[in-house]
Amino acid sequence: MMTLREQLILVSDSFGFARGLGRQRVSTIVLNRGSTLDGVASGEKDVTTGTFERAMQWFSDNWPEGTEWPQDVQRPERAREAA
Repeated sequence: MMTLREQLILVSDSFGFARGLGRQRVSTIVLNRGSTLDGVASGEKDVTTGTFERAMQWFSDNWPEGTEWPQDVQRPERAREAA
């Protein structure tokens, strides 16, 4: 079973690959700090549960069309579909 950190990095890297963006750029867009995801990936930084949930919701809401969501990660329901 994947840790929440591993899930966040897998989703963010998959998103970045699909959009042609590096991890630092994705981190800036989603978390407003370019170094956060690199720090989480290396184990030097952490995020709160609320930050994790907001980030995963952002990824779900903004996931690129035609790109498969990572299979081992539960995807939050898209907010605009829920409304």
